[in-house]
Amino acid sequence: MMEFLTALFPGEGTGTTILGISLAAFVGLLLGKLEIYRVKLGIAGVLFSGLIVSHFGLTGNKEVLHFVREFGLILFVYAIGIDVGPRFFSSFRDDGLKQNLLAATIVFLGFGIAYAFHRLGGIPPAVITGILCGAVTNTPSLGAAQQVLLEQGASEQAVATTTMGYAVAYPFGILGIILTMVLVRLFFRIQIDAEAELYSREFLGRQHKLQAVVVSLSNPDLFGQTVGSLRKAFDRELAVSGIWRDGSFVVPSDGVVLKSGDEIYGISEREHVVRLERAMGKVTLKERHEISGEMAMADVLVTKRRYAGKTVEQIGISRRYEANITRIFRSGLEILPGMGTTVELGDTVRIVGKENILNDVRAELGNSVQELSAPNTIPIFVGIFLGILVGSIPIFIPGLPAPAKLGLAGGPLLVAILIGNLGRIGSFPFYMTPGANMMLREIGITLFLACVGLLSGGRFVETIVQGGYVWMAYGSVITLVPLLVVGVAGRLMGMNYLKLCGVLSGSMTDPPALEFANALAPAQAQSTSYATVYPLTMFLRVFLAQILILMTL
Repeated sequence: MMEFLTALFPGEGTGTTILGISLAAFVGLLLGKLEIYRVKLGIAGVLFSGLIVSHFGLTGNKEVLHFVREFGLILFVYAIGIDVGPRFFSSFRDDGLKQNLLAATIVFLGFGIAYAFHRLGGIPPAVITGILCGAVTNTPSLGAAQQVLLEQGASEQAVATTTMGYAVAYPFGILGIILTMVLVRLFFRIQIDAEAELYSREFLGRQHKLQAVVVSLSNPDLFGQTVGSLRKAFDRELAVSGIWRDGSFVVPSDGVVLKSGDEIYGISEREHVVRLERAMGKVTLKERHEISGEMAMADVLVTKRRYAGKTVEQIGISRRYEANITRIFRSGLEILPGMGTTVELGDTVRIVGKENILNDVRAELGNSVQELSAPNTIPIFVGIFLGILVGSIPIFIPGLPAPAKLGLAGGPLLVAILIGNLGRIGSFPFYMTPGANMMLREIGITLFLACVGLLSGGRFVETIVQGGYVWMAYGSVITLVPLLVVGVAGRLMGMNYLKLCGVLSGSMTDPPALEFANALAPAQAQSTSYATVYPLTMFLRVFLAQILILMTL
């Protein structure tokens, strides 16, 4: 088959190049789906497929491959940044700070071990950096390191060597995370069911989770006041959804006058309960509100672009309808809506009001997936443009022979995190639908890995035979030692085992390891912790790979 293709597409023309990329991507994606003992290569299968295709002679034009490789990397890291941006800074709140510190410790320990191998073992900079990137299963850091090598005048052969080190160390990188989870579980004799139950209780008691509340109004100073004045006084503590009065629900329009005996239904956070009780009356926590009578609840998708970037007060649902916005769902976050809270395109807002007007509210806000699916491509290229500019700014670090740069990987990643967190700059939105984000991410990483494999496969077998197996041993140490140290330390600190598994997987930005962790118990702990540490870890991996190159050249 390969001989037929190389005969049909000789040379290094555009057709040959596109054929090689497509073949490596197609075969690699299939290879990545193969599962052995609940472990899959995932997207890394494309890299190994590219190595195989290149080894048998089907490569392509190197300049085209270089361009596609870099552009694919930019698309990938930009999509990641937009996705994690909304929750990046909130991930450092409460327990997230401890989790991020543990994950960062894994990152810096691996970096330190790799640098020690270079200093003590004389391993070339390109080799040890590739081994580090593969041992921690982080592909964007490989791209960042290769870009720095090219900027420092390294040869194509040296750049290809990083790919060899990456490919050799990568398989045990995945297995090492899983092995660490198993060893920590055996060493501490952990019972998974007990850990899941502990996490469930902890999750229900989390301070910042939105909480349904019922406030029995008993403060006489509030009798005779309007709901509108109540909203202003408790704008950041309580979103009012209904009033139970005389055996039925009353829609809490701004002009409704509060009376003795009213029970105010709403949404708040546990940390606000004490203030609400002091100022209003007894607060009862509920898992959820049961709305009855003429009242009903609906989750509405905001797809009308004229409302994007407007505040809850500016949209004015409560002024124009007998309904209120009680929650905002955005990128996996639940937001307590104050009057000054901004609503973005793609948000889901929970509306509580009279049942007969909910369809009108849906039409007002859009609630159309088809309308939301229209591509918004201008912000993508604006963000990439800004990211490349930021990535080109030199960062002078004492002791380094040349200034560091965030580069084509770190620059777009940093900018995407910032604009993803902001959501918009002025009237210019950066919203990207989840489906579009996933497509951009998958295409980007697939193109990058296919090109990396095609550019490096010609010498892969030769490298393994001439001592590449020793690189695997180095990679195993870089993988295992930081994970075991932090895994044991995290458990000694009392961290829930399921959360710890999420931290270990997230510190290596490794989806196959997360899949293994998720299979341990049907809990949110693993995925939540993974998402908590992923943004910081990704940024550190990309940046430190460049630093390692500059320190060792």
